[in-house]
Amino acid sequence: MEKNQDIGCYSPGLAGIPVTKSAISSVDGTIGHLEYRGINIEELAEQSSFEETSFLLLYGHLPSQQELMEVHEKLRHHRRVKFRIRDMMKCFPESAHPMDSLQTTVAAMGMFYPLSHGDLTVEQIRSVCLNLISKLPTLVAAHARMRKGDDPIPPRDDLSHAANFLYMLTGNEPTLLMERIMDVALIVHAEHTLNASTFSTIVTASTLADPYTCISAAIGSLSGPLHGGANEDVLHMLDEIGTVDRVESYLHEKLAKKEKISGLGHRIYKTKDPRAVLLQELYVQLTQEMGEDPTYEIASRIEELSRSTLGAKGICPNVDFYSGIVYRKLGIPTDLFTPIFAVARVSGWLAHWKEQLGVSRIYRPTQIYTGEKGQAYIPMKER
Repeated sequence: MEKNQDIGCYSPGLAGIPVTKSAISSVDGTIGHLEYRGINIEELAEQSSFEETSFLLLYGHLPSQQELMEVHEKLRHHRRVKFRIRDMMKCFPESAHPMDSLQTTVAAMGMFYPLSHGDLTVEQIRSVCLNLISKLPTLVAAHARMRKGDDPIPPRDDLSHAANFLYMLTGNEPTLLMERIMDVALIVHAEHTLNASTFSTIVTASTLADPYTCISAAIGSLSGPLHGGANEDVLHMLDEIGTVDRVESYLHEKLAKKEKISGLGHRIYKTKDPRAVLLQELYVQLTQEMGEDPTYEIASRIEELSRSTLGAKGICPNVDFYSGIVYRKLGIPTDLFTPIFAVARVSGWLAHWKEQLGVSRIYRPTQIYTGEKGQAYIPMKER
């Protein structure tokens, strides 16, 4: 029998309780600072690529030119999926949510690329990481087309990770600006310390489950509305408001009812999320090429008006506040926003999976029991 626990030690959702050590990313929510392996996100967004950032997360250092070339080559090699997986996806109902499709197909991949439950070689770890990073965009794009009755568009080896993803989704080669904006969006979503989906990854990894199972578990956690999907809610809110002149009354009504405003507030950040700053700048660049969008004016007005009220309480725009606007401007359907989150975050998940391999200790937290004790069994005829 487990020892009784002092209820004073109880922290709902493990809030503020360290459960692991990690060298992958760090956040200072007070000043709005995010680093991957010690490099701030602004530098990576300006100078890096998603492929290079993924290498950094997985291996702890920026790649040499030769290493980056090898990563590009391996990612291109892994882009195609087994025809049996495509056949399985054709059997999914047209109403299937893209996140459900993604979780199912990632789990199924483990049967096609089996790994032993013992020690993995360096090459096996490298191969499975690049396989998952490369194939997730293909799986998301394939389901997006098949659910409409269209054949998947085969990947192109001459395009970058971001450009190829947009091409497989739309059939059109993106402009250089669209490619760059998608690339930066993937970079800023690639990792963010120990959130729910990352915790799911390392808990599953601690059992020595294969990496496909671990990433499938992470996708399942991300599919919950309290984790992924917030950028969808932001767009629904902006569409509901409709015009800039309705923003003030909408906010007053929400504040009076003490209701949450989508895209504002974060468990860690007490100032504007640095990723939101970057995505907002990207959107402004995108409008110069594709034209203005009244949705952005509504979002900007919400941020302006909320600054004096909610901002004083540390409730500021988070990464979801502007990401949905960016994705919609790129022509991406709303229900693909969270799968795109997974396409980016798989690099961070795999970095944590890789880190967990060296821990060799299964997660087994305790609980505070609140039920009855010493109850007698009541026979059926007496109930």
